[in-house]
Amino acid sequence: MLLLAIDTSGKNGGIALALATPGQSDVEIVEVVPLAGGTFSAQLVPQISALLEKHGYSKRDLAGFAVVSGPGSFTGLRVGLAAIKALAEVLRKPICSVSLLEAVARSCKATGRVLAALDAGRSEVYVGDYQLDFQSHLRSERLLSRQEFVTESKGKSVITPDAALAEIARAAGIQVEPINYPDSRVIARLGWSRLERGETVSPEALDANYIRRSDAEIFSKPKP
Repeated sequence: MLLLAIDTSGKNGGIALALATPGQSDVEIVEVVPLAGGTFSAQLVPQISALLEKHGYSKRDLAGFAVVSGPGSFTGLRVGLAAIKALAEVLRKPICSVSLLEAVARSCKATGRVLAALDAGRSEVYVGDYQLDFQSHLRSERLLSRQEFVTESKGKSVITPDAALAEIARAAGIQVEPINYPDSRVIARLGWSRLERGETVSPEALDANYIRRSDAEIFSKPKP
């Protein structure tokens, strides 16, 4: 079956086209197409169309979708989720929602309890607390200050693609496993494992997991 995975959560994103076989845990990555940040709304749909056409497929050949639901850019996430909602609704195919923090956690070699960390800006950190074995077991996903992140990380392994966070953790004596930023290949593989377990979401229920509230929510004045 043909799987489409997309990530529009960050400064840059990507699309992965993958072939999967029921009963097999891994997928064959057909191609990955990078997306430049800031232009997701203009690039995403044309790039999906071009990628399918390049490999002799049409959208009707797609059997499932995997999409990053957060955390990340409010605008970027909305673009990706809207595109996948529309495709899945028209084609009546399943969607799997993938946390970017889980993608970070599953990109490491460690097992057991780990903290996946991503720079959230504003001196804050997105932190996913996961138990890793054959699958990922989520304990929590939170937005922490850098000091809270250091405190929370004591006695645990930190997994991060962000060099600055890795340095902060190391300076506090915390074990760190640096990784490359997870791309849409990782999202495709995680999405397929979810599809195999039947962990899907309908287009109507698919929503972003921002973790952080938007500026509009933070700064809006309460109604009298």
